[in-house]
Amino acid sequence: MDAFKYLPDVNHTAHAVGGCEEAVFVWASQMDTSATVADGLTHAICDQQAIQAAATSDLAASLDGMFMLSNTYLVFFMQVGFAMLCAGSIRTKNCMNILLKNVLDCCFGAPIYFLFGYGFAYGEGENGGNGFIGNNDFALDDFTDWQTFMFQWAFAAATATIVSGSVAERCTFQGYIVYSIFLTGFVYPVVSHWVWASQGWISAFNSDALLWDSGMIDFAGSGVVHTTGGFAGLMGAIIIGPRSGRFHADGTPSTEFQGHSATLVVLGTFFLWFGWYGFNPGSMLAISSPLYVEIVSRTAVTTTLSAASGGITLLAVVFLKTKHWDLSMACNGVLSGLVGITAGCSVVDPSAAILCGALSAIIFDLGSTLLLKLLIDDPLGAAPMHGFCGVFGVLYVGLFARKHYVEQAYGLAVCSAQSFAAGECDPENGGVRYGMFFGGGWHLLGCQFVGACAIVAWVTTLIGLVFLMLKSIGQLRVPLEDEVTGLDVSHHGGKAYNEGGQNVEMSTAA
Repeated sequence: MDAFKYLPDVNHTAHAVGGCEEAVFVWASQMDTSATVADGLTHAICDQQAIQAAATSDLAASLDGMFMLSNTYLVFFMQVGFAMLCAGSIRTKNCMNILLKNVLDCCFGAPIYFLFGYGFAYGEGENGGNGFIGNNDFALDDFTDWQTFMFQWAFAAATATIVSGSVAERCTFQGYIVYSIFLTGFVYPVVSHWVWASQGWISAFNSDALLWDSGMIDFAGSGVVHTTGGFAGLMGAIIIGPRSGRFHADGTPSTEFQGHSATLVVLGTFFLWFGWYGFNPGSMLAISSPLYVEIVSRTAVTTTLSAASGGITLLAVVFLKTKHWDLSMACNGVLSGLVGITAGCSVVDPSAAILCGALSAIIFDLGSTLLLKLLIDDPLGAAPMHGFCGVFGVLYVGLFARKHYVEQAYGLAVCSAQSFAAGECDPENGGVRYGMFFGGGWHLLGCQFVGACAIVAWVTTLIGLVFLMLKSIGQLRVPLEDEVTGLDVSHHGGKAYNEGGQNVEMSTAA
């Protein structure tokens, strides 16, 4: 008997009566089938249905796992962009130094995040977790969710790399190692636990402990990643002090500290933009349903538009002030737009993404000007770009988040994609609200504000203490003569470029 041909009829009946076996008997009675035949059909059809359901579930899990790993590699590839951007934005005499620090962000970050970071971020013990910090999965003991660890480590490594640009050209190697390990292993994981873990005190995924009946929406990390890295860099820049000769006696900035390679800056910008398609769309963490595809695709569109808008806006703003079309500022505008949209990329309209990118670029310009007025030397502008634009991106969600988009992206925290598509769950009971400008009230904006303030306070306090400790024991800043000579020669025994045809002494291995 070919039972498979009856599957469509049984599935239709099962939707009405709620189960395969019940559906077969209802359908068989309607067809005036004997009890013996009905019993045979029950085993044949229901067993086949179970096999098909298991196969579908396995396929969906495989697709989602492949999606996460592919996006992990994109996010990790952003390290290439960071390296190029950092190298191109500083002077040649310090190029090897900052490139080595970027390499070691990943080398030190991987074992530290493995041993401590992931457990502090997402670990939940047998008695459950708590709102402040994770308490399990240290060293990934008895752990199998490997793709999640890899994805989250790539984010942690990106956070640490942001800081190196703020203290470039004068930070000691040992000082860098200390703050990088502390940031990757403790400071950043606690922030990610607050916002992204199911037990986090301000997480939109924690329906039992929602602030003002809302959770903080930070889809891909304007707050968790960029505000953390940006304000850590700001504290480093303040405490370590400006580079020697960066400001004249009257407080005006010197023009002799321009980056040495516009080519590297542009390549770094494009690589970062490319990697951001893993950063933002990849934060959906799944692709195995039409609803997931819609959210991921929309996120890619908003990411693109915000980046483009930021680049155009800052290029125009700088031209109005200087009458020059500034390439580096266009690149900074692109990156500012990317940072600003990262929190709300899945929940705002494309038109709102364009506005977000433009405003982010203006905030970067104003923030950079402010730091120079305050005699704060941030060679790559990491604090205004990642810190200030990151906070702006978090707050922007509270104003422009669309109700339907929030329901799509965050309603899935409390019901499956299939249930949501069928209208069988109410996402508003999942602890998410929407933007004030669309009638959502002040709850989400208030939650975003509290979350941003908490992140800034946590990061500036802890990282500030680390930098102050390093400074007090003379391990934060290189000696003046080393700084003037250049860190490549004084610390790494060579130069990054073979200038004048002379051989550069660098150890290599075939």
